[in-house]
Amino acid sequence: MESDANGAKAEMDEAAAANPDACPVVDSLEQIGSKWRLVVLHELQNGESRFNELKRATEANSRTLSRVLDDLQEMGFVDRRLEEDAPVATYYSLSSKGQSLCPVFDEIERWANEWLAACDGANAETDGNGETPTR
Repeated sequence: MESDANGAKAEMDEAAAANPDACPVVDSLEQIGSKWRLVVLHELQNGESRFNELKRATEANSRTLSRVLDDLQEMGFVDRRLEEDAPVATYYSLSSKGQSLCPVFDEIERWANEWLAACDGANAETDGNGETPTR
């Protein structure tokens, strides 16, 4: 799985080098474009959530979710709030930077509803070359 991510990053770096005008798009996708980052950001559009609530909603394992939340917080997309009253709880929410992605997600969803919904079952499960993509 890690090698797939490294391969995708290498492809994006190569694409950015070949087309400098695409650089902001490529840079943006490198920050938010992983499966789990997108899932967590999309889920946090519903409001502040505790770690276990996010874990259930995203079906991510604890290690993956923890890593993704740390990454998103470090990049400024997610805020973390610690509630020290018993029981201690950690809450996550979108920062201003994260909230600015909401219209982007809305547009992607509109696009997906228009273009991906039109795919029949056979085409939806292939990558265009007739092969099933790895997820």
